[in-house]
Amino acid sequence: MNQKIKNLLKVVLPLLLGVFLIWYSLSKVSIDKLLVYAQNANYSWIVLGMFLGLLSHISRAYRWRFMLLPIGYHVKFGNTFMAVFAAYLINYTIPRAGEVARASLLTNYEGVPFEKGFGTIVAERIADMIVMLGIMLITLFLQFDFIYGFLMERFNPLKVIMFMVIGLILFFIMAFFVTRSQSAIAIKIKTFVSGLVEGVLSIFKMRNKWAYIFHTLFIWGMYVLMFYVTTFAISELGVVQPGAVLVGFISASFSIAATNGGIGSYPLAVYAAFALFGIPEEPSIAYGWIMWASQTLVIIVCGGLSLIYLPIYNRKYIKIKG
Repeated sequence: MNQKIKNLLKVVLPLLLGVFLIWYSLSKVSIDKLLVYAQNANYSWIVLGMFLGLLSHISRAYRWRFMLLPIGYHVKFGNTFMAVFAAYLINYTIPRAGEVARASLLTNYEGVPFEKGFGTIVAERIADMIVMLGIMLITLFLQFDFIYGFLMERFNPLKVIMFMVIGLILFFIMAFFVTRSQSAIAIKIKTFVSGLVEGVLSIFKMRNKWAYIFHTLFIWGMYVLMFYVTTFAISELGVVQPGAVLVGFISASFSIAATNGGIGSYPLAVYAAFALFGIPEEPSIAYGWIMWASQTLVIIVCGGLSLIYLPIYNRKYIKIKG
């Protein structure tokens, strides 16, 4: 397939999926009802959620500087802050393009070579992935009885165990052949896994490793907290138990990768998770839209202002470079 067609599909397909999911969610809850939920919402909790989200983004911008120091670049916090928000905003247009733009902005305004700046972003994503896996394990531990009961109720226990055993056997067989194979695919897999391990270990070799780890945990703590406090904005949800919050947060987080910034998919992912805990459909979808819209508003405002202000903030550097 032509590379141009592939690139076009990467942009168009998530947008089409987002449009379809918007239509589907609105078929569940009409716009009029969503507006009623929005009008009756407690905006004190929504604003608090937006503030917590903003704190997580600020922490992410500050954390990035710790990765740049060991490679010899002491960049201004203003540039990392605005680059992070600009990247978030760009991801709403072209999926994953924000990471490329983020590294490019530091190249333009701080003189950081693109490949080095992009490498720190990849290492950052590895750290985030580890924390996300940790959240999933904590959720599994806290909700083991519920998840186990849910699976046993809907699936044959023997089949579940059989699939798990088969899955483990296939994993070890694949790992065995990949470690010994010299094929192009095997080499790519080994290089990827090696890069993951190297990225994780590099964190512990940093001079400011504990500060980096603190900010990583803080970022994700704020993510979960903003998701939780915003549930109080919708009285129809009732008191959402911690297990439902964690499952909902995980489901919503994965939805962001499905479409541009989670548009359309975010509310449905929240509803799918909350439904497992018997939380009503309409307030769940309404909460998902309010949660997504409030955080998107933060990104649009801060990201838009960042793209406008970046050249002004760096006008001295541009003159010197020119």
